[in-house]
Amino acid sequence: MPEGEVVHTAGKINPVKTCQPIGAMYAALGIHRCLPHSHGSQGCCAYHRMHLTRHFRDPVLASTSSFTEGASVFGGAANLKTAIKNVFEIYKPDIIAVHTTCLSETIGDDLPTIIKQSEVPEGKVVIHANTPSYQGSHITGFSNMVKAMVTYLAARDEETIRKKRVNIIPGFVNPSDMREIKRITSSLGVDMIMFPDTTNVLDSPLTAKYDMYPEGGTTVEEIRDTGNSRLTLALGAWSSNAAGAALMEKCGVPCVPLKVPIGLKATDDLIMTLKEKFDAVVPDDLTLERGQVVDTLIDTHFHYQGKKVAIYGDPDIVVPLVEFVLTMGMIPKYVITGTPGKAFEEQVGAMIEEAGIEDYIVKAEGDLFDLHQWIKEESVDLLIGNTYGKYIARTEDIPLVRVGFPILDRAVHPLMPITGYKGCLRLIEMISNALLERRDRDCLDEDYELVL
Repeated sequence: MPEGEVVHTAGKINPVKTCQPIGAMYAALGIHRCLPHSHGSQGCCAYHRMHLTRHFRDPVLASTSSFTEGASVFGGAANLKTAIKNVFEIYKPDIIAVHTTCLSETIGDDLPTIIKQSEVPEGKVVIHANTPSYQGSHITGFSNMVKAMVTYLAARDEETIRKKRVNIIPGFVNPSDMREIKRITSSLGVDMIMFPDTTNVLDSPLTAKYDMYPEGGTTVEEIRDTGNSRLTLALGAWSSNAAGAALMEKCGVPCVPLKVPIGLKATDDLIMTLKEKFDAVVPDDLTLERGQVVDTLIDTHFHYQGKKVAIYGDPDIVVPLVEFVLTMGMIPKYVITGTPGKAFEEQVGAMIEEAGIEDYIVKAEGDLFDLHQWIKEESVDLLIGNTYGKYIARTEDIPLVRVGFPILDRAVHPLMPITGYKGCLRLIEMISNALLERRDRDCLDEDYELVL
């Protein structure tokens, strides 16, 4: 890190994002018996599979158009047509979800036309999303692929009375978070279709039998039927709102945008929306869990009250995280995301100012180089974000709580939810313990206490 402020207007240094195809590939894995297909070079596909595999520690399968010099010059239509034919013959998926790369986007391949000209077996489906890596982020790619699911598949059966059921678009979250959101919805007695749904796909148990397509994921038929639901909940503005809006326009299903239910208020909002829209009764178990969170906040507040924190990562994760740390009495000093969108700065800034905090920095489309410079000027007590912040944590000797995507250097996290009331308890535990461990490490011998 050089001395003094360095302003860079071109490019990113240690970005707080990765490229669109990774998000599109992750979304596609949430469809049952779907094989994601990368329309580009083998290198792109290998990198995207590897990144997801390292985060989830489960195998990620995807095919590729395998561009070489010829396809790069003359276009990849022939490669994609051959790939679609071969993939259906050899791997027998129900659906192929094609996403583009920088290369195929720059060439200008017309995917809808290529797909129409391809040999697609009867009863099988091919969908696509445009995901140029030089725009947006992996969250944009996730959003584009989920919207493509609606555009290609969702349908409204005019003869069917709308089913008393909610569509839930969960956002780019871990399978454990999707599982927790489904548990909460089920406990309220509300029927649902979640799409995409990577539970039992990227957190599937080890068995003695290899299954190329795990039992999880939303079926094509279920996604088609989302057009007959009564309501859609889009969790996370950047990753889910576009699909929710498309479903409303195509099939007339009303959409309620909400935050990803991270923290007390965001979880309350999810539950109260379901209660209001479906006349649901909140079960005692959920009331008990909420009470445990409030009790824990009171019991532990002196561990983190007034501590300054820097939060970085995906906007749909960072926004409710900021809301929750404010609930905890912490001070979000620096907040940053790599995904474009000035709404991020407005939304986060409004929350912080409402809490009476004046000295803070919020930035969309920023990078960790910016964050490191700010910390050099005035440090914080804690970092919350993905693995890429570990270099700042080590250099500046600040504890890091790993939350978000990707987490490449810790285990088990994809199985541990940060959503819902159970997620609140986990976040309180991680934040409290990180600060307590720092205190134990740094304090004088005479201040070293058994009970903190």
